[in-house]
Amino acid sequence: MIRRIDLRGSDADPRSILPRAAVDVEQALATVTPIIADVRERGYAAVLDWTERLDGVRPMSVRVPAAAIADAVRGLDPGVRAGLEESIGRARAVHSDQRRVDVTTVVVPGGTVTERWLPVARVGLYVPGGRAVYPSSVVMNVVPAQIAGVASLCVVSPAQPDFGGLPHPAILAACGLLGVDEVYAVGGAQAIAMLAYGIDLPDGDACAPVDMVTGPGNIWVTAAKRALKGVIGIDSEAGPTEVAILADDTADAAFVAADLISQAEHDTIAAAVLVTTSAELAAAVEVEIDAQLGHTKHVERISEALSGSQSGIVLVDDIAQGIRVVDAYAAEHLEIHTRDAREVAMRVRNAGAIFVGQHAPVSLGDYCAGSNHVLPTGGTATHSSGLSVQTFLRGIHIVDYDRNALVDVADHVVNLALAEDLPGHAAAITVRLQG
Repeated sequence: MIRRIDLRGSDADPRSILPRAAVDVEQALATVTPIIADVRERGYAAVLDWTERLDGVRPMSVRVPAAAIADAVRGLDPGVRAGLEESIGRARAVHSDQRRVDVTTVVVPGGTVTERWLPVARVGLYVPGGRAVYPSSVVMNVVPAQIAGVASLCVVSPAQPDFGGLPHPAILAACGLLGVDEVYAVGGAQAIAMLAYGIDLPDGDACAPVDMVTGPGNIWVTAAKRALKGVIGIDSEAGPTEVAILADDTADAAFVAADLISQAEHDTIAAAVLVTTSAELAAAVEVEIDAQLGHTKHVERISEALSGSQSGIVLVDDIAQGIRVVDAYAAEHLEIHTRDAREVAMRVRNAGAIFVGQHAPVSLGDYCAGSNHVLPTGGTATHSSGLSVQTFLRGIHIVDYDRNALVDVADHVVNLALAEDLPGHAAAITVRLQG
């Protein structure tokens, strides 16, 4: 089912060989551009029309009533509620340690630079609602925004025909547990456009424009975020989810197979990649995948993902080559199943999140590790980070120099300005030193 790539004895650049999901965001832009333009022009009516056309339901109200959120909390299964509360508590513990403090540097006597960290004023948090339900994504978006001090935040999630045009009750319940009362039953490109431009609501209220949109979504959401970047800030352009597992002959084949399957469960284009030094492990994992699939609910979806061009088993000579391969792949999720797993993990440079050893599967991070599961995909972990408190903060430098401190550095500023043929810059200094 899952193909093999043999890199043993090869010094080829892994980036040109490794499997990767093919996603054409540029092509999707042609589809979302008229949706965005329509929402900008017609506002509320366009949001309703596109929701009905694309999601098969016309919500009675785009803004979710407070009573519906309260009802969702009351109706939540006790076990699910306990799990969400544990997830919220652990996420708050981890993200609270990400708070940044203002720092003042005394450059010279009388000359200081203070770096202040201020939260974005208003954010829109996107929670998917397609093949699966993701109340966990409510937690991962809302917690860091709240800890950053964002004063105004709203959640958008697709309207569901099965729930009378509201988002899934589990999503609403998660919002309620986190104290979020501004929730909209809108998904897709029309949701991103609504957040970017704002809309007036029939009852005289409004969804005010946001400064930033975060959260994962499908290709249409990603394309809309790309199209509107500049009007709004975005966290990332999320692509298909992916896991890479670096393993040696000490790995448990059943664990590895289960983790590949769990990631493939997300979508038919989800990527699952095993990088291993052991051909014996590779064979055992293949056997385990076949055996475990017989007890799995979403067999067709998982089988398509594992047999797709985006998934594979990569054979390498040793752990050093394996690290080069996973660094080149820069996975959203990377698991390490090797001897001295933590030491190996600390040698990796590129990954959204790293899960160390046999008892830290990606599923733990999806829900209750305390880490954030909104992570860079498609190799962007080479330059991007996952969602965090820092996503919602802006650093502002406050420059405070007195006259003596300016005099002390004036010649250097003037010389540099003249070297760049900007005499006006130099004059802005010398005019202050005359007399």
